[in-house]
Amino acid sequence: MTDFAARRLTMVDTQIRPSDVTKFPIIDAMLSVEREKFVPDAQQEAAYVGDLIDLGDGRCLLEPRTLAKILDVLNISNDEMVLDIAPGLGYSTAVAARMAELVIGVEDDEARAAEAQTILMDSDIDNAIIHTGPLDQGAAEHGPYDVIMVQGGVEQLPDALLDQLKEHGRIACLFMEGELGTVRIGHKSGGRVTWRYAFNASAPVLPAFCAECAFSL
Repeated sequence: MTDFAARRLTMVDTQIRPSDVTKFPIIDAMLSVEREKFVPDAQQEAAYVGDLIDLGDGRCLLEPRTLAKILDVLNISNDEMVLDIAPGLGYSTAVAARMAELVIGVEDDEARAAEAQTILMDSDIDNAIIHTGPLDQGAAEHGPYDVIMVQGGVEQLPDALLDQLKEHGRIACLFMEGELGTVRIGHKSGGRVTWRYAFNASAPVLPAFCAECAFSL
């Protein structure tokens, strides 16, 4: 029988800490959340590898290092509301929920959203909700949010999403240009979001956030 707890510890010791992520809430969350529950059954043995995990339908689970570094720069506190776009089966939502007051995950596939909500409930995570709807529209009815994060590559962000960020809130996105990507952190001030570079990473562009799709609308 696979010792997933040991694999979680190895993931933290070999992927998270060496990436200069040392904040206790992040380490504790990634040691506590059972990542193997948030991937398709066929991918459980690969749940703790340091690579993207295919979730099907062109979607993936970000590398543990990438998620951890995003959480590190966002520095979520326990009185904040978080909007988590495209969490797949809910892993990033579950991890963020260990740090935030409330996390709203947004999935555009009804079956995937229902499965993610079930996994969260089975994992006794009661401060997270999976909302079903277009990824690029967020979940305005639950907002505004202190923090927004997107679990996949983006080329262009719609105003509808940025409008859901509170004044002085933070947003993290992995901007892709061809095969190269950079995670940037946006801070909202005076109703406008200004961005700064955080670190390099890579992930497939989410269809809802591709430049061609945005242009065609």
